[in-house]
Amino acid sequence: MLQPRKVKHRKHQKGRRRERKKETRGTFLAFGSYGLQALENVWLTSNQIEAARKVLVRHLRKGGKLWIRVFPDKPITKKPSEVKMGGGKGDVVGYVAPVRPGRIIFEIDGIKREEAFEALREASSKLPTKTRIVEKTQI
Repeated sequence: MLQPRKVKHRKHQKGRRRERKKETRGTFLAFGSYGLQALENVWLTSNQIEAARKVLVRHLRKGGKLWIRVFPDKPITKKPSEVKMGGGKGDVVGYVAPVRPGRIIFEIDGIKREEAFEALREASSKLPTKTRIVEKTQI
């Protein structure tokens, strides 16, 4: 699972999920020929990213290359069940990657177009958000 080696602050505040804000960085393909782009706001957990990565690696075999463009660096805390109110903030249970609409999540290269679309379609089913498959335009 993905998680940071070291963090400046162990527990973060939740922040606000801005519904209308589009992503400004990471919206174009930078490495591969095909990519998976998020269309909604979502917190991707490290488990969800890993599940989608496994699907893509299985399709790529030895021929292709994969780039993961998001990293879960936001800690999520949770209090144990049946604990009374108060007593401070709960312990860190995992990490998430906040993703806004337009962000490229995965990029792949080195395989045929049909195989790439099938791989990205299967990977998108592992993620809790609507996505679309984008490809690099040939100029």
